[in-house]
Amino acid sequence: MSETQNSTSQKAMDKDNKAASQTMPNTQDKDYEDKLTQVALALVEDVINYAVKIVEEEQNPLKNIKWMTHGEFTVEKGRKQIDEYFSKCVSKKCWAHGVEFIERKDLIHSFLYIYYVHWSLSTAGLPVAQISAGTYFTMKVSKTKPPDAPIGVFYVGDHQALVHR
Repeated sequence: MSETQNSTSQKAMDKDNKAASQTMPNTQDKDYEDKLTQVALALVEDVINYAVKIVEEEQNPLKNIKWMTHGEFTVEKGRKQIDEYFSKCVSKKCWAHGVEFIERKDLIHSFLYIYYVHWSLSTAGLPVAQISAGTYFTMKVSKTKPPDAPIGVFYVGDHQALVHR
């Protein structure tokens, strides 16, 4: 075959292939696009769920605290849990705080464990706090409730009458 015939037949084959590719969809490309779409949708869904979780925690960082039960309670565990609670509710890391056990009151049906949390805004530049505050926490451990029941936790700010539960 001569070169001109070969190139002419090649052009004809190219035309046929081009026409066929325009009329028949390429199934491999379609499958790839479908898989790519599925992966992209899953990724977008994960990102949206993660963003919603971050926003919920930012708006209400205290909702996930799980207070200990009557059976788990000790004075030291109570102090640690108040420390954890306070660390979650203070968004600025520059606030220094300390939790101190004050007293245990024996009532008829329960014990009240009273703690005091003192926090202040002190820095290396200003080691003497210019701003400070405090909160009294009361943990109520019932003598009659089962060991797996959660304890009651109440707190009130310095010089406030409103008790938070």
